[in-house]
Amino acid sequence: MWSFWIRPRTGSTPEFLDAVSRMNPEKLIYISCNPKTQKRDLEFLKKKGWRVQMIQPVDLFPHTEHTECIVVVSR
Repeated sequence: MWSFWIRPRTGSTPEFLDAVSRMNPEKLIYISCNPKTQKRDLEFLKKKGWRVQMIQPVDLFPHTEHTECIVVVSR
């Protein structure tokens, strides 16, 4: 069975988010299908000085409960 399709995604890692922050880009675009891990990761980025500029949910899979969420963050 294709169980990996129904498992929630784990989001990013603190190491990756820290490395991206050190690269110091002007903006980040974070797309996720798991709002819980995305919220956790955005809280991590907030502690690094990032601010959420925009949040846009996108329904790529009509007639399901799945929604992608696009977030733009900047310094």
